[in-house]
Amino acid sequence: MLYWGTVNGNSKKPKKIEVKKILLITPRKILRGVIILLLAVYFVFGLASFFTPPSGGEIPLSEALTKIQNREVKQVEVFDNKIDLKLNNDQTVSAQKEPGVSFTEILKNSGIDPSSIDFRINNQSWTKVVGDILATLLPLGLTAILFWYIFKQAGRAQNSIFSFGKSPARLFVSKKQNITFNDVAGLKEAKEELKEVVDFLKHPEKYRKIGARTPKGVLLVGPSGVGKTLLAKAVAGEANVPFFSMAGSEFMEMLVGVGASRVRDLFANAKKAAPSIIFVDEIDAIGRMRGLGMSAGHDEREQTLNQILVEMDGFEPADRVVVIAATNRGDLLDPALLRPGRFDRRVVLMMPDIEEREEILRLHSRGKPFRGVSWKQIARQTVGFSGADLENMVNEAAILAARREKQVIGKSEIEEAEIKVKLGPEKRRVQTEKDKTLTAYHEAGHAIVSWILPDMDPLQRVSIISRGLALGYTMISPKRERFHETKSFLQAHVTTLLGGRAAEEIKFKEMTTGAASDIQQATQIARKMVVEYGMSILGPVNLGPQMDTDDWARAYMPPSDISPQMQAKVDVEVKKIIDRGYEEAVKILRRKAKTLDLIARQLVIKETLDKKDFEKLISR
Repeated sequence: MLYWGTVNGNSKKPKKIEVKKILLITPRKILRGVIILLLAVYFVFGLASFFTPPSGGEIPLSEALTKIQNREVKQVEVFDNKIDLKLNNDQTVSAQKEPGVSFTEILKNSGIDPSSIDFRINNQSWTKVVGDILATLLPLGLTAILFWYIFKQAGRAQNSIFSFGKSPARLFVSKKQNITFNDVAGLKEAKEELKEVVDFLKHPEKYRKIGARTPKGVLLVGPSGVGKTLLAKAVAGEANVPFFSMAGSEFMEMLVGVGASRVRDLFANAKKAAPSIIFVDEIDAIGRMRGLGMSAGHDEREQTLNQILVEMDGFEPADRVVVIAATNRGDLLDPALLRPGRFDRRVVLMMPDIEEREEILRLHSRGKPFRGVSWKQIARQTVGFSGADLENMVNEAAILAARREKQVIGKSEIEEAEIKVKLGPEKRRVQTEKDKTLTAYHEAGHAIVSWILPDMDPLQRVSIISRGLALGYTMISPKRERFHETKSFLQAHVTTLLGGRAAEEIKFKEMTTGAASDIQQATQIARKMVVEYGMSILGPVNLGPQMDTDDWARAYMPPSDISPQMQAKVDVEVKKIIDRGYEEAVKILRRKAKTLDLIARQLVIKETLDKKDFEKLISR
């Protein structure tokens, strides 16, 4: 069971880069072309020699003259001191004569009439000379070029060790960015902040006249999927300045000092192209609080962070270079990084509200054939969805419609996509009747308890169809965005989570493993009520960890500074909240025992009950 609740560039730098992209002829391409040409020539001459008539080899001159006398020779060709004889059987043999003596004179001395045979005297052609030279020199040349290329590559690989310090940041030209602030739905306050930064870089004189200084940095903080990277892309599309983009993890390498070197190179390039913007995504990879590392101050990550601090506001601060960083763990960043003069502005991005969700849904539905879908209603049902979740939901609806071979996307597809994003894809597992009955009573227990409790949100759907890791689910959609959670709602939430276990005990006098996830969630809520929210007799005291640390640090540092006696009291208060919720769930289900049986039977038959069907059954 899975319970759902809401607990146009003017700078010179980009132009140079564009020229490099357009330039097609490079020294490496020329070398490659020469090697290919030589191989082709060598191949052609080798092929030509392959198709030459078969040769009988070289014979002595006396034997050649004998063959001529016996009229075994069809044709004779003389090339300087070489004599080629084409025999009657089309075989070719050759012989060598003495230098300085003509072939005609040799024939006369041998008693052979020169006019009785067909022979011709040819001077060696240039093609043959070139072929002989290439046949000798080309293999040696190719071997030399091959060894030279191998040694050059080896030297380049060795020299590349020193190029680790170069920044791998990608430079974006504004004309190539198709995303602007008009493509970002919601996030009005964040867009205003970034529009001001872009305007400062494009029109610095307007601010200098009144004495305003350049903001050094803007930190975007928010949960995953709210649009931090999308805003950075919109800045790249809006800004008429070079935009350098780099992830925090790209600064780090296995070599010591590489991160700091890349920071220096990145800021040096940005200063040359100023005014410019540097975007560092996931800055928490290098900007975490110093002093928590196992290697103290010699940690490579801390050296990289120190270099960033110096570059942003040191003796030589980066003038007209604005750093935009994004993270979803702003609580882990070093205080020196967050002080004014470095990241002057901290923009917190929250989950979209109902109006922003509707705007996001309309934005992502452009170009898709939706029909009969009320985006206001969908926005009301998707409390807690991030912008990425909404985009994924619209895309899943389009995929589902295409799979069903529909020409338009309807309400059923968008609702199915909503459930898929919330709970995962549907899985038709083979279950026995006993398993289905257990799951049906479990989910019916959740549904009835949530319906009876006045502080709970309304039920949307209950099903025993497996999704994700759960065998069934009870989906409860919040009525509104909650910025404050009351003690009564959290207690009702715990009671609803334990409704499945209570139903199993009432009906089967047995316990199953299906309530493991429910118990885990209920325990987490109860512990937060006591430790963090002060909702117990222990009073408004924070009894949890005093600082957020990394996972490895939790193994070496105590989770809190409270005494064992106080920890025991915390455990007692948590147990009270759990017991109170379980007792209330049992009481509700015993009172609604007939309704529990009725809804469980219908779930076994229909597998899924929506809100209307559930209301009809529970009102009987």
